[in-house]
Amino acid sequence: MRDRLARAVFVAALSLLAPVAAAACLDEGRIEAMVEAWRAAEPIRGLPPELGMKDALCIRDRLVDRLKTLYGRVSGYKAGLTNKAVQQRFGYASPVRGALFENTLLSHGALVPARFGARPVIEADLLVEVGDEAINEAHSHLDALKALARVMPFIELADLGFAEGEPITAPKIVAINVGARGGIIGRPVAVEASQAFADMLAGMRVVLTDDTGKEISNSPGTAILEHPLNAVIWLVRDLRQSGIRLKPGDQLSLGSFSPLVAPRPSVTYTVRYPGLPGGPHVSVRFK
Repeated sequence: MRDRLARAVFVAALSLLAPVAAAACLDEGRIEAMVEAWRAAEPIRGLPPELGMKDALCIRDRLVDRLKTLYGRVSGYKAGLTNKAVQQRFGYASPVRGALFENTLLSHGALVPARFGARPVIEADLLVEVGDEAINEAHSHLDALKALARVMPFIELADLGFAEGEPITAPKIVAINVGARGGIIGRPVAVEASQAFADMLAGMRVVLTDDTGKEISNSPGTAILEHPLNAVIWLVRDLRQSGIRLKPGDQLSLGSFSPLVAPRPSVTYTVRYPGLPGGPHVSVRFK
């Protein structure tokens, strides 16, 4: 009798705990509402203000799985909060990860609506393309360069995702897939597996200007985790912890070299990378 009573109490306790766990990660209806808000470029609503990182990761993964039906397969990953100024803005001292979708990556000179998201922003970024599965075992800058094929100029199109005035925490950023709306890719630069090339990445400048030539930001290559390749190594490690292995052709967005900039209609923004060979650059025009 005592054993049956104990089992009954245990089962009852589990039944009480299960809805709480499900609510923390959001039920199907709330995930669907997030997808619809994202599709309509409307603010995401309903995430609890005390959302923790564990539940945020669960929400992100479920959201990404649904967004693939809208934007195509996952073609790579992005590291967010890799810039100290951005980390300070959101009160989180570690990078976070989101997914990139193949149908959201556009070519240099693309024309994009200025309101491409609920709270759209652009970032001067850098994209790298995986050339060899050895990237999954990369632990050093040279390891990474040996397994990368190309470095590409990149303007990320990101979305803060929440209504103006709503507090944004790092878990909330993760829950909305780190605000990954897409981006604009410029002409690639072939990677050289050498210390000299690693030094060029650290020593380059990343300069964001508008179409009047006004300089909006001018940052060193070290603005991202003290070296752009540190973001690659961080992503490799974070993906490995989730059981994900990169493959040739996957693309990695390394994070923002610039402050987050709200795009203005009828303005063209350009990012240049003095210090990298060939004068790489990329532009986007907003309508």
